[in-house]
Amino acid sequence: INFVANPLVNIHLQGRFDTYPKRRGITRVKEMLESGINVCFGHDDVFDPWYPLGTANMLQVLHMGLHVCQLMGYGQINDGLNLITHHSARTLNLQDYGIAAGNSANLIILPAENGFDALRRQVPVRYSVRGGKVIASTQPAQTTVY
Repeated sequence: INFVANPLVNIHLQGRFDTYPKRRGITRVKEMLESGINVCFGHDDVFDPWYPLGTANMLQVLHMGLHVCQLMGYGQINDGLNLITHHSARTLNLQDYGIAAGNSANLIILPAENGFDALRRQVPVRYSVRGGKVIASTQPAQTTVY
């Protein structure tokens, strides 16, 4: 079984017409993970009438998902990265997922020390690679404090 939750849209749309207390618009991600079900996070409704703030940034999806699913322990946060990487690849039945010789080399490069740092700081994608070729890059922001 594979299960996809969409935290940004679900938390906005589900329960919006409730009186108080309002229902939390997210499924039981923590319980499904503990039961061994493959769960991943997705992002639908990108910049449309149902969710006009959508950017398709999966770090934002994970950030919100970890909050609303109450997965804020250090280990849960690090394991949570699988919700937008390995678990998603399993859901999509990608056979050549991961960094290995012969794989398709579709990946993003983030300016961060590790996954936790990337998520905490919500870093922008530095390079987007498709088929081994850079298809987009972002110049680092520069800040000067006086």
